[in-house]
Amino acid sequence: MDAAACSLAQRQCVPCRGGVPPLKGEPLHELHRQLGSSWQVLNEHHLEKEYRFPNFADALAFTNRVGALAESVNHHPDIYLAWGKVRLTLWTHKIDGLTESDFVFAAKADTVLAG
Repeated sequence: MDAAACSLAQRQCVPCRGGVPPLKGEPLHELHRQLGSSWQVLNEHHLEKEYRFPNFADALAFTNRVGALAESVNHHPDIYLAWGKVRLTLWTHKIDGLTESDFVFAAKADTVLAG
């Protein structure tokens, strides 16, 4: 993880109370640059990344660590678990789009993988 993504992972996920517009354009692209290209921004609406593992047990263990992280910061991704892979999809449901907290959570998920 590079310095910008590491810095992003140190920030806090802030609960969205609604009434704010989703990120679009340059602010969204700047956060994506900080996060790194292993995450995809799809339709300026959500983030997605697929993690690969050598077996189901490792994929499940990662899923459980990401789930614990989600509970601790109260920001919950969609998680797809299959043999040897986990796909995380993130967006803020309350505003039906991306917020800074989605990028922060994505960076934190990458640290869960590293740790």
